[in-house]
Amino acid sequence: MLQVSALYIYPIKSLGGISLTHAQVTDRGLQLDRRWMLVNEAGVFLSQRQLPQMALLQVNVEHDGLNVVHKKTGASIAIPFHSNIQTKTTVTVWDSRSTAHLVGAVYDAWFSEQLGVACRLVHMPETNPIPVDQEYAQRGEVTSFSDGYPFLLIGQSSLDELNTRLEEPVPMNRFRPNIVVAGAVSFAEDGWQHFTIGGVHFYGVKRCGRCVVTTIRQDEGIAGKEPLQTLAGYRKEGNKIYFGQNLLHQGTGTIKVGDAVQLL
Repeated sequence: MLQVSALYIYPIKSLGGISLTHAQVTDRGLQLDRRWMLVNEAGVFLSQRQLPQMALLQVNVEHDGLNVVHKKTGASIAIPFHSNIQTKTTVTVWDSRSTAHLVGAVYDAWFSEQLGVACRLVHMPETNPIPVDQEYAQRGEVTSFSDGYPFLLIGQSSLDELNTRLEEPVPMNRFRPNIVVAGAVSFAEDGWQHFTIGGVHFYGVKRCGRCVVTTIRQDEGIAGKEPLQTLAGYRKEGNKIYFGQNLLHQGTGTIKVGDAVQLL
């Protein structure tokens, strides 16, 4: 039987993710997923691609906001869900430009100190989701500050198969999925076009091309060569290395670890 084996959100784009037992599906992905983001002075998003040390900042969800803790130093800061500051700014995620709210100078200063680069923390207002890649959009879908799609799914067997090829196995957090599914053969998710979880309809629309982030040890903030080097040997097509499936969805609701995945 196909079933959800893990769920993850990443409230602040490219910082440490959070494992959940259940999650609310909203119009733009899982609730709280990538609703905040760090940008440079030009408003362009920052990620572990340029700053591997971002992996060392772990986000936790509290009752009234987020708490971010440096995994090595213990330095921390609390970020409220709601802020009185409503200063707007334009931000860029790849080819998408949107309006975001600045969270505040105190947060900008803290993140700049932790990462060693000037940056600002922004939040996505409820009224300004980002349209998904129009080449793959089916019903005018929107997303958050994600890399183009509201969900990324990976089959657990795909990681298990990859790890048989590696001298040192890698954990799932290298790939930053939202949904992990157990019970399928490796890479079966490549062909999943339509399925349901907890009454929500999901559509596989584009395999995920992987980058250097997969090589970053999430507890150390240090990049290496694997697993990208090994994946390139059997998962490369053209100039892309594929691992995981980007999803669009229709409907809202709650999905849980243990939910059945019904292929349609």
